[in-house]
Amino acid sequence: MAAPVTIPAPRYPAKMATAADALERIRRLPKPLVFTNGVFDVLHRGHVTCLEQARGLGASLAVAVNTDASVRRLRKAGNRPLNTLSDRMAVLAALAAVDLVVPFDDDTPRDLIAECLPDVLVKGGDYSADTTAGAAEVIAAGGKFVAIPFATPHSTSALIEKIRS
Repeated sequence: MAAPVTIPAPRYPAKMATAADALERIRRLPKPLVFTNGVFDVLHRGHVTCLEQARGLGASLAVAVNTDASVRRLRKAGNRPLNTLSDRMAVLAALAAVDLVVPFDDDTPRDLIAECLPDVLVKGGDYSADTTAGAAEVIAAGGKFVAIPFATPHSTSALIEKIRS
């Protein structure tokens, strides 16, 4: 008879913060700190590529994720989000490139960004410093904003539309 296999517990829960401890945990991350945010409803290659490249810009990467209510206020297509906040956070936390995942309930993470002042604020290639919440605060504090160009043409909305068709 074969010996029973012990299945280790997932490690990703340790990388998931609550709204209450988010700022404290972000501040403990190694510097230079890279920060990005988004909905991350259906994680795709474009997300993963951007997160990997963002992580390469510093010693740690914090990812802020819109709460379900925040996503609904953004008026994303259909009944978004498809995945709950806890599911979206768990998937992101399981990625090696991500050091910490934190939720935010505001329409933008501007206040969180202004409080933690990352060394590098990252968004995808369709953003600029002028259109990114918190970029002005990061730049004023001596940090930088980086827009990572899209390497592949992926979109969660397009993927959902393709599934529905």
